Amino acid sequence: MNPPITAVLDGGELKEQLDRLAAQAGLHQWDLGASCSTDTSVQVDRGEPKQMKGAERRAVTVRVWNDQGLVGITSTSDLSEAGLARALEGAKEASAFGNPDEVPAFSPLAKAPLQPLEQPLKESCSILDLLARLKEAERDLLASHPAITTVPYNGLAQRSSERLYINSDGALRHQQLSTASLYLYARAEETGRKPRSSGAVRLAYGLEDLDVHGCVAEAAQRTISHLDYAPIATGRYTCVFSPEAFLDLIGAFSSLFNARAVLDGVSLSQKDSLGKPLAVPFLSITDNALHPGNIGSPLFDGEGTPTAPLQLIEGGVLRHFLHSEATARAFGVLPTGHAGMGAKVSVSPDWFEIGPTPGVAAGEEGLDRFAPMGRRASTGDLVVIDSLSALHAGVKASQGAFSLPFDGWLIRDGEAISVEAATVAGDIRTVLTSLIGFEGPGKVTPSGLCPWVWVEGLTITGDG
Repeated sequence: MNPPITAVLDGGELKEQLDRLAAQAGLHQWDLGASCSTDTSVQVDRGEPKQMKGAERRAVTVRVWNDQGLVGITSTSDLSEAGLARALEGAKEASAFGNPDEVPAFSPLAKAPLQPLEQPLKESCSILDLLARLKEAERDLLASHPAITTVPYNGLAQRSSERLYINSDGALRHQQLSTASLYLYARAEETGRKPRSSGAVRLAYGLEDLDVHGCVAEAAQRTISHLDYAPIATGRYTCVFSPEAFLDLIGAFSSLFNARAVLDGVSLSQKDSLGKPLAVPFLSITDNALHPGNIGSPLFDGEGTPTAPLQLIEGGVLRHFLHSEATARAFGVLPTGHAGMGAKVSVSPDWFEIGPTPGVAAGEEGLDRFAPMGRRASTGDLVVIDSLSALHAGVKASQGAFSLPFDGWLIRDGEAISVEAATVAGDIRTVLTSLIGFEGPGKVTPSGLCPWVWVEGLTITGDG
């Protein structure tokens, strides 16, 4: 075992240096965001090492405001005094070309208290230990079914990281994290049949906490379940999205909630969309970076604003947008903790919680995709969408349309038949107003918390 994680970034010392160097350069307003990490990862191929990699990364962003109030920005990896001096000078020179129409300011919440969150720091393991564990996981997955012949995509990794934000107004944020991750993607082949693939992912704060056996079992089960496949007829179907698939779909259309996208005119939402219905009255969506299931939750964003739960949709009504300091100023609200760092600051979601609205009838009850006489199964065929592909190519976020290949099953009288090849198409606004209900409790995934989601009347195009 290596020694426990120790801090590399000293915010107090960096602030003293920057205060002195900025004064020498005639700068009165500045901020700095920094991150550093030590990463170790391995990949294997049929029991042999395919890749073993270790890396130390450091990224520093410095912004300054000149006497005209314009912003300049520069990036470096050099935290020495000379390196910081060069970064300040470079940002000062860049500020002469700053955009007067896009001038960020310090977040008014950059010195607000951070919400305490238990994030245990775990010791890292040797790269040989990683290799041995991944070889064992691959061996167990290959042994789980005769048709599984390879695990072409796999990886076991660990990371020790730090984040820092400081500014000339006295803000100082610092966070340390340790994380570990495992992914296994298996390939199954049977004579005269097309290869079928699927996989699973697990995250934890340390290697010892990773659910390796659960990852192997899920990857095997998902892959095997697609062996008995058949083509599907093109038509309109009631669809049941897995938690992972529905979270991916919502994430692809997160510009609905993005104030930066609203101001830039590339969102389906408008400034006056808040308070208006967007979905069925039993749907709620919250962005909650601090959920215990979100491994490696950020405590603050790129501007030093604390992260906190933010209700995006409540009872089907659009309640809030994701904000940076600049967009919040334009809307007359406070920033929400979703900003990056730059001259024109980006805004992005963290971790979605999707489910029924408390106190509201949650759509149709007793939904069971496998019940032969279930309420929905008795009304016709169901299509279960297990995972979506080509999200970047098949989504037109500013128009609301999507057409995406998927892996899944046709459910007929309670029997599941894997879909050979097909795409699902629709409009996200129609999806949000066509939800039937939820099946089962919410499942924690790397991108959020969500139950199985039933949606009426989506177009499925069979490609088999």
